[in-house]
Amino acid sequence: MRAVHLHEQGDPDVLQVENIDRPEPADDEILVEVAAAGVNPVDTYFRDGSYEPAEVPFTPGVDLAGVVAETGESVTEFDDGDRVYGTGIGNGTFQGAYAEYATVPVDRVVSLPDGVDLVDAGAAGVAAVTAWRALIDHGDLEPAEYCLVHGGSGGVGHAAVQIGAAVSARVITTAAPEYHDELRNLGATAVLDYVRDDLEDAVLEASDGGVDVILDHRLDDYLQFDADVAAKNARVVGIGENSPDPAFSNDGTARSKDVTYTFMSMFNAPDLRVPLRGTAHLMDAGELSIELARRYDLDEAGEAQRAVMEDSVFGKLVIEP
Repeated sequence: MRAVHLHEQGDPDVLQVENIDRPEPADDEILVEVAAAGVNPVDTYFRDGSYEPAEVPFTPGVDLAGVVAETGESVTEFDDGDRVYGTGIGNGTFQGAYAEYATVPVDRVVSLPDGVDLVDAGAAGVAAVTAWRALIDHGDLEPAEYCLVHGGSGGVGHAAVQIGAAVSARVITTAAPEYHDELRNLGATAVLDYVRDDLEDAVLEASDGGVDVILDHRLDDYLQFDADVAAKNARVVGIGENSPDPAFSNDGTARSKDVTYTFMSMFNAPDLRVPLRGTAHLMDAGELSIELARRYDLDEAGEAQRAVMEDSVFGKLVIEP
Protein backbone atom coordinates (compact mmCIF):
# COMPACT_ATOMS: atom_id res chain seq x y z
CA MET A 1 0.00 0.00 0.00
CA ARG A 2 1.01 3.67 -0.29
CA ALA A 3 1.55 5.80 2.81
CA VAL A 4 3.06 9.18 3.63
CA HIS A 5 6.17 8.81 5.78
CA LEU A 6 8.54 11.13 7.55
CA HIS A 7 11.90 9.69 8.60
CA GLU A 8 13.15 12.95 10.09
CA GLN A 9 11.51 16.17 11.16
CA GLY A 10 11.72 19.29 9.05
CA ASP A 11 9.87 21.32 6.44
CA PRO A 12 6.99 19.87 4.37
CA ASP A 13 9.46 18.31 1.91
CA VAL A 14 10.32 15.59 4.46
CA LEU A 15 6.90 14.02 3.79
CA GLN A 16 7.37 11.31 1.17
CA VAL A 17 5.03 8.66 -0.21
CA GLU A 18 6.39 5.13 0.15
CA ASN A 19 5.14 1.65 -0.70
CA ILE A 20 4.91 -0.41 2.48
CA ASP A 21 3.21 -3.58 3.66
CA ARG A 22 -0.42 -3.24 4.65
CA PRO A 23 -0.57 -3.20 8.48
CA GLU A 24 -2.28 -5.89 10.53
CA PRO A 25 -4.76 -4.79 13.20
CA ALA A 26 -3.99 -5.65 16.83
CA ASP A 27 -6.61 -7.50 18.86
CA ASP A 28 -8.46 -4.29 19.78
CA GLU A 29 -8.03 -2.53 16.44
CA ILE A 30 -9.66 -2.40 13.04
CA LEU A 31 -7.97 -1.93 9.68
CA VAL A 32 -9.66 0.84 7.71
CA GLU A 33 -9.44 1.43 3.98
CA VAL A 34 -9.11 5.21 4.16
CA ALA A 35 -11.51 7.27 2.05
CA ALA A 36 -10.29 10.59 3.41
CA ALA A 37 -8.00 12.02 6.08
CA GLY A 38 -8.45 15.52 7.41
CA VAL A 39 -5.49 17.91 7.45
CA ASN A 40 -5.04 19.71 10.76
CA PRO A 41 -2.41 21.96 12.35
CA VAL A 42 -1.67 19.21 14.87
CA ASP A 43 -0.56 16.97 11.99
CA THR A 44 2.20 19.44 11.19
CA TYR A 45 3.58 19.52 14.73
CA PHE A 46 4.94 15.98 14.47
CA ARG A 47 6.62 16.91 11.21
CA ASP A 48 8.13 20.27 12.18
CA GLY A 49 9.58 19.17 15.51
CA SER A 50 7.07 20.75 17.89
CA TYR A 51 5.97 17.26 19.01
CA GLU A 52 7.86 13.97 18.90
CA PRO A 53 6.29 10.87 17.32
CA ALA A 54 6.80 7.66 19.27
CA GLU A 55 8.66 6.10 16.34
CA VAL A 56 9.86 6.81 12.83
CA PRO A 57 9.06 6.34 10.05
CA PHE A 58 5.84 8.06 11.05
CA THR A 59 2.62 8.62 9.12
CA PRO A 60 0.70 11.80 10.12
CA GLY A 61 -3.06 12.17 10.06
CA VAL A 62 -5.28 12.38 13.14
CA ASP A 63 -8.65 12.15 11.33
CA LEU A 64 -10.12 9.56 9.02
CA ALA A 65 -13.22 7.99 7.55
CA GLY A 66 -13.42 4.85 5.48
CA VAL A 67 -14.52 1.24 5.31
CA VAL A 68 -13.46 -1.60 7.62
CA ALA A 69 -11.17 -4.02 5.77
CA GLU A 70 -10.25 -6.29 8.68
CA THR A 71 -10.96 -6.60 12.40
CA GLY A 72 -8.78 -7.65 15.32
CA GLU A 73 -9.55 -10.91 17.08
CA SER A 74 -11.29 -9.33 20.08
CA VAL A 75 -13.31 -6.74 18.10
CA THR A 76 -17.07 -7.26 18.21
CA GLU A 77 -18.30 -3.73 17.46
CA PHE A 78 -17.47 -3.74 13.74
CA ASP A 79 -17.57 -6.05 10.74
CA ASP A 80 -15.77 -5.96 7.42
CA GLY A 81 -17.45 -3.48 5.12
CA ASP A 82 -18.74 -1.18 7.88
CA ARG A 83 -18.43 2.57 7.28
CA VAL A 84 -16.54 4.29 10.11
CA TYR A 85 -15.48 7.76 11.26
CA GLY A 86 -12.77 8.55 13.81
CA THR A 87 -10.08 10.79 15.20
CA GLY A 88 -7.13 10.73 17.56
CA ILE A 89 -4.90 8.22 15.77
CA GLY A 90 -1.89 10.01 14.23
CA ASN A 91 -1.09 11.85 17.44
CA GLY A 92 2.39 10.44 17.93
CA THR A 93 1.44 7.18 19.65
CA PHE A 94 -0.39 5.66 16.70
CA GLN A 95 0.50 5.76 13.01
CA GLY A 96 -1.86 8.09 11.19
CA ALA A 97 -4.28 8.24 8.30
CA TYR A 98 -2.28 9.74 5.41
CA ALA A 99 -2.29 6.28 3.85
CA GLU A 100 -4.41 3.88 1.83
CA TYR A 101 -5.02 1.79 4.97
CA ALA A 102 -4.72 2.62 8.67
CA THR A 103 -5.12 0.63 11.88
CA VAL A 104 -7.39 2.27 14.45
CA PRO A 105 -8.13 1.34 18.09
CA VAL A 106 -11.86 0.76 18.48
CA ASP A 107 -12.16 3.44 21.18
CA ARG A 108 -11.32 6.14 18.60
CA VAL A 109 -13.86 5.31 15.91
CA VAL A 110 -17.64 4.99 15.52
CA SER A 111 -20.04 3.74 12.88
CA LEU A 112 -20.91 6.31 10.21
CA PRO A 113 -24.54 6.59 9.06
CA ASP A 114 -25.11 5.76 5.40
CA GLY A 115 -26.35 9.27 4.68
CA VAL A 116 -23.02 10.92 5.54
CA ASP A 117 -20.41 11.34 2.82
CA LEU A 118 -17.17 9.54 3.66
CA VAL A 119 -14.92 12.37 2.48
CA ASP A 120 -16.84 14.97 4.49
CA ALA A 121 -16.57 12.77 7.57
CA GLY A 122 -12.86 12.22 6.98
CA ALA A 123 -12.34 15.96 7.31
CA ALA A 124 -14.59 16.36 10.36
CA GLY A 125 -12.83 14.70 13.29
CA VAL A 126 -10.64 17.22 15.15
CA ALA A 127 -12.72 20.21 14.07
CA ALA A 128 -16.13 18.77 14.89
CA VAL A 129 -15.10 16.96 18.08
CA THR A 130 -13.22 19.99 19.42
CA ALA A 131 -16.22 22.22 18.75
CA TRP A 132 -18.56 19.70 20.40
CA ARG A 133 -16.39 19.33 23.50
CA ALA A 134 -15.93 23.08 23.80
CA LEU A 135 -19.57 24.09 23.47
CA ILE A 136 -21.43 21.05 24.82
CA ASP A 137 -19.08 19.38 27.34
CA HIS A 138 -17.30 22.44 28.73
CA GLY A 139 -19.51 25.37 27.74
CA ASP A 140 -22.84 23.74 28.70
CA LEU A 141 -24.41 25.76 25.91
CA GLU A 142 -28.20 25.94 26.19
CA PRO A 143 -30.99 27.03 23.83
CA ALA A 144 -31.44 30.79 23.44
CA GLU A 145 -28.06 31.58 25.01
CA TYR A 146 -25.67 33.85 23.16
CA CYS A 147 -22.54 32.12 21.89
CA LEU A 148 -19.49 33.89 20.45
CA VAL A 149 -17.26 31.86 18.13
CA HIS A 150 -14.00 33.60 17.26
CA GLY A 151 -12.82 32.75 13.75
CA GLY A 152 -15.96 31.21 12.33
CA SER A 153 -14.45 30.46 8.92
CA GLY A 154 -11.87 28.00 10.25
CA GLY A 155 -12.25 24.27 10.68
CA VAL A 156 -13.29 24.33 14.34
CA GLY A 157 -15.05 27.67 13.93
CA HIS A 158 -17.45 26.69 11.15
CA ALA A 159 -18.28 23.44 12.96
CA ALA A 160 -18.92 25.36 16.19
CA VAL A 161 -21.28 27.79 14.44
CA GLN A 162 -23.39 24.86 13.28
CA ILE A 163 -23.29 22.98 16.59
CA GLY A 164 -24.37 26.15 18.38
CA ALA A 165 -27.23 26.63 15.92
CA ALA A 166 -28.21 22.96 16.30
CA VAL A 167 -28.89 23.48 20.02
CA SER A 168 -30.88 26.66 19.23
CA ALA A 169 -28.29 29.02 20.66
CA ARG A 170 -27.91 32.49 19.16
CA VAL A 171 -24.49 32.35 17.50
CA ILE A 172 -22.30 35.40 16.91
CA THR A 173 -19.08 34.83 14.98
CA THR A 174 -16.18 36.78 13.52
CA ALA A 175 -14.64 36.33 10.09
CA ALA A 176 -13.31 38.16 7.06
CA PRO A 177 -16.11 39.78 5.00
CA GLU A 178 -15.86 37.28 2.12
CA TYR A 179 -17.10 34.53 4.45
CA HIS A 180 -20.04 36.34 6.05
CA ASP A 181 -22.79 35.03 3.77
CA GLU A 182 -21.57 31.45 4.10
CA LEU A 183 -21.55 31.67 7.89
CA ARG A 184 -25.07 33.07 7.95
CA ASN A 185 -26.12 30.12 5.80
CA LEU A 186 -24.58 27.80 8.41
CA GLY A 187 -26.73 29.31 11.15
CA ALA A 188 -24.93 32.33 12.57
CA THR A 189 -27.33 35.05 13.69
CA ALA A 190 -24.65 37.77 13.53
CA VAL A 191 -21.36 37.76 11.59
CA LEU A 192 -18.83 40.52 12.33
CA ASP A 193 -15.59 41.54 10.68
CA TYR A 194 -12.90 40.63 13.20
CA VAL A 195 -10.77 43.69 12.36
CA ARG A 196 -13.45 46.33 12.90
CA ASP A 197 -12.46 49.00 15.43
CA ASP A 198 -15.74 48.76 17.35
CA LEU A 199 -15.83 44.96 17.60
CA GLU A 200 -16.48 44.95 21.34
CA ASP A 201 -19.44 47.29 20.98
CA ALA A 202 -20.77 45.24 18.05
CA VAL A 203 -20.63 41.99 20.04
CA LEU A 204 -22.36 43.61 23.03
CA GLU A 205 -25.08 44.98 20.77
CA ALA A 206 -25.60 41.64 19.01
CA SER A 207 -25.83 39.81 22.36
CA ASP A 208 -28.12 42.26 24.17
CA GLY A 209 -25.33 43.24 26.55
CA GLY A 210 -23.19 40.12 27.01
CA VAL A 211 -22.27 36.68 25.68
CA ASP A 212 -22.99 33.48 27.66
CA VAL A 213 -20.47 31.11 26.03
CA ILE A 214 -17.30 32.02 24.14
CA LEU A 215 -15.11 29.70 22.06
CA ASP A 216 -11.64 31.24 21.74
CA HIS A 217 -8.89 29.86 19.49
CA ARG A 218 -6.48 32.79 20.02
CA LEU A 219 -6.33 33.45 23.74
CA ASP A 220 -3.28 35.71 23.42
CA ASP A 221 -5.39 38.09 21.34
CA TYR A 222 -8.80 37.81 22.98
CA LEU A 223 -8.45 36.82 26.65
CA GLN A 224 -9.26 40.31 27.90
CA PHE A 225 -11.77 40.90 25.10
CA ASP A 226 -13.66 37.78 26.22
CA ALA A 227 -13.97 39.17 29.73
CA ASP A 228 -15.13 42.53 28.42
CA VAL A 229 -17.98 41.07 26.31
CA ALA A 230 -18.98 38.30 28.73
CA ALA A 231 -22.33 38.22 30.45
CA LYS A 232 -22.59 37.40 34.16
CA ASN A 233 -21.68 33.72 34.78
CA ALA A 234 -20.35 33.37 31.24
CA ARG A 235 -18.22 30.37 30.26
CA VAL A 236 -15.10 30.93 28.13
CA VAL A 237 -13.50 27.87 26.54
CA GLY A 238 -9.97 28.29 25.21
CA ILE A 239 -8.67 25.88 22.59
CA GLY A 240 -5.47 27.56 21.43
CA GLU A 241 -3.23 30.58 21.03
CA ASN A 242 -0.44 31.89 18.85
CA SER A 243 1.72 32.91 21.81
CA PRO A 244 1.92 30.78 24.98
CA ASP A 245 1.61 33.71 27.40
CA PRO A 246 -1.93 35.14 27.20
CA ALA A 247 -2.70 37.63 29.94
CA PHE A 248 -5.42 39.94 31.23
CA SER A 249 -4.94 43.67 31.28
CA ASN A 250 -7.75 43.82 33.86
CA ASP A 251 -8.83 40.53 35.39
CA GLY A 252 -11.27 42.38 37.62
CA THR A 253 -13.68 42.53 34.69
CA ALA A 254 -13.89 38.73 34.66
CA ARG A 255 -14.10 38.46 38.46
CA SER A 256 -16.90 40.99 38.64
CA LYS A 257 -19.02 38.78 36.40
CA ASP A 258 -18.01 35.36 37.84
CA VAL A 259 -16.70 34.31 34.44
CA THR A 260 -15.46 30.71 34.22
CA TYR A 261 -12.45 29.93 32.02
CA THR A 262 -11.68 26.42 30.77
CA PHE A 263 -8.64 25.53 28.66
CA MET A 264 -9.06 22.24 26.81
CA SER A 265 -7.60 19.76 24.36
CA MET A 266 -9.72 17.37 22.34
CA PHE A 267 -7.30 14.57 23.16
CA ASN A 268 -8.27 14.69 26.85
CA ALA A 269 -11.81 13.50 26.10
CA PRO A 270 -12.71 10.68 28.52
CA ASP A 271 -14.25 8.78 25.60
CA LEU A 272 -13.80 10.13 22.07
CA ARG A 273 -16.69 7.99 20.87
CA VAL A 274 -19.23 10.20 22.67
CA PRO A 275 -18.54 13.41 20.67
CA LEU A 276 -17.88 11.32 17.55
CA ARG A 277 -21.36 9.81 17.79
CA GLY A 278 -22.89 13.22 18.49
CA THR A 279 -21.26 14.88 15.50
CA ALA A 280 -22.01 11.89 13.25
CA HIS A 281 -25.68 12.25 14.21
CA LEU A 282 -25.64 15.97 13.39
CA MET A 283 -24.05 15.27 10.02
CA ASP A 284 -26.67 12.61 9.29
CA ALA A 285 -29.47 14.98 10.34
CA GLY A 286 -28.18 17.70 8.03
CA GLU A 287 -27.34 20.04 10.91
CA LEU A 288 -23.56 19.83 10.50
CA SER A 289 -21.77 19.99 7.17
CA ILE A 290 -18.01 20.09 6.78
CA GLU A 291 -17.01 22.57 4.11
CA LEU A 292 -14.17 21.19 1.98
CA ALA A 293 -11.94 24.05 0.90
CA ARG A 294 -9.40 21.88 -0.94
CA ARG A 295 -8.74 18.21 -1.72
CA TYR A 296 -5.27 16.67 -2.07
CA ASP A 297 -3.83 13.25 -2.88
CA LEU A 298 -1.07 11.52 -0.92
CA ASP A 299 1.66 12.99 -3.11
CA GLU A 300 0.47 16.48 -2.15
CA ALA A 301 0.62 15.94 1.63
CA GLY A 302 3.48 18.41 2.04
CA GLU A 303 1.58 21.13 0.21
CA ALA A 304 -1.54 20.37 2.26
CA GLN A 305 0.42 20.80 5.49
CA ARG A 306 1.90 24.06 4.27
CA ALA A 307 -1.55 25.34 3.31
CA VAL A 308 -3.21 24.45 6.62
CA MET A 309 -0.71 26.64 8.45
CA GLU A 310 -0.33 29.52 5.99
CA ASP A 311 -3.44 29.96 3.84
CA SER A 312 -6.80 31.50 4.69
CA VAL A 313 -9.54 29.06 3.69
CA PHE A 314 -13.16 28.48 4.59
CA GLY A 315 -13.58 25.07 6.21
CA LYS A 316 -11.21 22.11 6.01
CA LEU A 317 -8.49 20.58 3.87
CA VAL A 318 -8.61 16.85 3.15
CA ILE A 319 -6.37 14.16 1.70
CA GLU A 320 -7.96 11.42 -0.42
CA PRO A 321 -5.52 8.47 -0.72
